[in-house]
Amino acid sequence: MRRFSPLVFLFILFLTACQAAVNSTAEVNAALPVETIENKGSDTIVNLALAWAEAYQKVDPHVAISVTGGGTGTGITALINGTVDIANASRRIKDEELSAALAAGYDPQEFIIARDAIAIIVNPQNPVDHLTPQQLSAIYKGEINNWSELGGDDLEIVRLSRETNSGTHVYFLESVIRLGNPKDDAIFSADTLLLPSSEGIIAEVKENPHAIGYDSLGYITDDVKMVAISSLENPADYVLPSIQSVNDNSYVISRDLYIYTLEPPAGVIKEYIDWLFSPEAQQIVRDLGFVPILKP
Repeated sequence: MRRFSPLVFLFILFLTACQAAVNSTAEVNAALPVETIENKGSDTIVNLALAWAEAYQKVDPHVAISVTGGGTGTGITALINGTVDIANASRRIKDEELSAALAAGYDPQEFIIARDAIAIIVNPQNPVDHLTPQQLSAIYKGEINNWSELGGDDLEIVRLSRETNSGTHVYFLESVIRLGNPKDDAIFSADTLLLPSSEGIIAEVKENPHAIGYDSLGYITDDVKMVAISSLENPADYVLPSIQSVNDNSYVISRDLYIYTLEPPAGVIKEYIDWLFSPEAQQIVRDLGFVPILKP
């Protein structure tokens, strides 16, 4: 029978104890409950939110983040109703939404988590490559109806938009069609085709030489052509949307992207929101074609 020296025997006992401690820690970690964060709202943000949720699983495996779209209005309504923890929004909360939350005894919190450009897109066969804000407004109000009026081919213009529950739809109405004038009550032309998703607008513009649409920069593909837009102040200076032109404010159709909570966040929700402003999370913003939040 082989005999071990006392030192060897003690070393074996030490290794056995260490392995038992590791196994015990792993069992405790595996047994920890998974907390779920419900996240709903803007279709503009949904792919970004999904990418964040996947990355955060590696940061904290015991937090599961459920992400669904449906539009900014849908997300904020769900937040006020208490069915989600975080609402994603491609516009600021409306006065009536804020009033409803306050009336229910809540204290809504707003966080700007990225920036975005709204790209104006046409079919690649369309020779029109630049527009002024006034021309764009006139197109969507139904005052300009043929591409030949803008130097293009003799084709009727087909106007595409997101549906009315979309924050992007609201932003486009207020900032582009009404040119930022709160006293203007202009609306989309009655023949504007309302599509339920950003991908739907891309697909229609890709196939339709008549079409014009708008979409978040993060959704733009090589299948469509972006149109350069001038500013009201410099109508001869046309700029394409990009991360740089949003950050230097030379591209005028840009906006902040938001998340909202009903109360000042705490616990795992606060930890997750804090992480959204980390270099790792903001790199995901950039990777998906959105504009990261610049540190002051």
